Amino acid sequence: MSVDLTLHAQGRLQQRAIPPFIIALLDEFGSIARCGGAERLTFDKAARRRLAREFGGQRNLHVIERWLGVYVVVSDDGLVVTAAHRTRRFRRH
Repeated sequence: MSVDLTLHAQGRLQQRAIPPFIIALLDEFGSIARCGGAERLTFDKAARRRLAREFGGQRNLHVIERWLGVYVVVSDDGLVVTAAHRTRRFRRH
C-alpha cells in the first residue's frame, strides 16, 4: 500500500526529522487506534513484536530504535495528516 501525505504531513516529517521509511513501517506493522475522526498508527508492544519477527529479532531493531516512539494520524480517506514523536502515553478509550 502506498502512503499519501498531505502538505502538512510532509512539512512535519521534515521538521521532526522522521524519515519516510518509518511511515511505511508504521503503515505495514503499526497498531491502529481510533482518535477523533481519524486513526492513529503507533509502534506499541504488539507492533514491535511484529517488526522484530520480520527483521530477525529484537537486536536488529536498534537501527530504528530512535523512531519507535513516532506516530502518524491517518484520515478516513487514507491520507497521512500529521506525524510526531510521542512525548506521553496515549489514553485508551
